[in-house]
Amino acid sequence: MEGSESEAIFDTLNLNPQLFINETLNTVDDLLNDAFDFYLQEASKLLKVEVTGCSQELTKGVNYIRNMIQSSLDKRLAMWEKYCLRHCFTVPEGFSLPENDELLASSSTIQDALSDPDVDAELDSLRNKLTLAGAETDKINSELKELERQSASSGHCAGLINEALQLYEDTSVQDMFQEMMQTATELRVKMKKLKTRQAGKMEHERAERIHNSLTNYFTVNPKKGLSNAKLDDLHEFLAELKKM
Repeated sequence: MEGSESEAIFDTLNLNPQLFINETLNTVDDLLNDAFDFYLQEASKLLKVEVTGCSQELTKGVNYIRNMIQSSLDKRLAMWEKYCLRHCFTVPEGFSLPENDELLASSSTIQDALSDPDVDAELDSLRNKLTLAGAETDKINSELKELERQSASSGHCAGLINEALQLYEDTSVQDMFQEMMQTATELRVKMKKLKTRQAGKMEHERAERIHNSLTNYFTVNPKKGLSNAKLDDLHEFLAELKKM
């Protein structure tokens, strides 16, 4: 490209394609070196080279991999450089830059178009519409999220209801419920019989205590009998009966 018409045109515009390419290649080299330096550092930590004493072997292996990748990368970047110089930074034959007057006129036209009040007003209107549209979109998104949340909550409730209905309709549950009701009825009958039996037993014991009390009284006082008993003795006897 040196000494060509393309170079002259780029020099006129204060552009240097070769400088751009060189900077790109240097950046790639720096990235590659930093990557392998980091790789060597992390590998040394993981392999504990200070303890095992294999630092030289590790460095040698990393350098071998670096040189292999560097060689392949250099070949590809050399092809990229040639392509850029031949195709990207080559102007067509017969190309010529416009004169300064034409450049000034073109620049003035562009500046006038950029400073047109009607264009500025239209741009402001479009910006306002875009802002309103963004706010409306945010509102719609919020409403959609709320509807999704309500839908999920309703779906969860419906699932719980369906599960409850399914459990209720299950024949095994109904059989279990009927069995529980039957067991409760039998338990009430047994409790009633037990209470009746206990009441009868208590009444029998009370009558037996009364009978024993009468027997003891007449045994102690065989000559008195009820007709010969004194009033105080009868009151005492009734008081004892009430305690039973």
